Amino acid sequence: MVPFWRHDGSMTVTLSIKNAPVAVVQRLKQRAQRHRRSLQGELLALIEAASREEAAGLLGPEEVVAAARAAGIASRGRSAPLIRAMREGRLGAPRR
Repeated sequence: MVPFWRHDGSMTVTLSIKNAPVAVVQRLKQRAQRHRRSLQGELLALIEAASREEAAGLLGPEEVVAAARAAGIASRGRSAPLIRAMREGRLGAPRR
């Protein structure tokens, strides 16, 4: 593969997803249409959002569960205090 260099000095890379289930592809196409993007544009937007979340240190599902356990919240009915504490900055992110 020959890299494609952009004017800003960055390099683009081609990614490929193999064996994607038809139902998933159809949902992605519908999502792209709702956002007025091509499928390629929608996939790139999803990848960019996921990489920004990771870089920003946002919590994923596993980290939220770990934070809930660390805060002593054991039942599903008691998630509101955890969410409030996280929003208000009273609960730090779990260690990675």
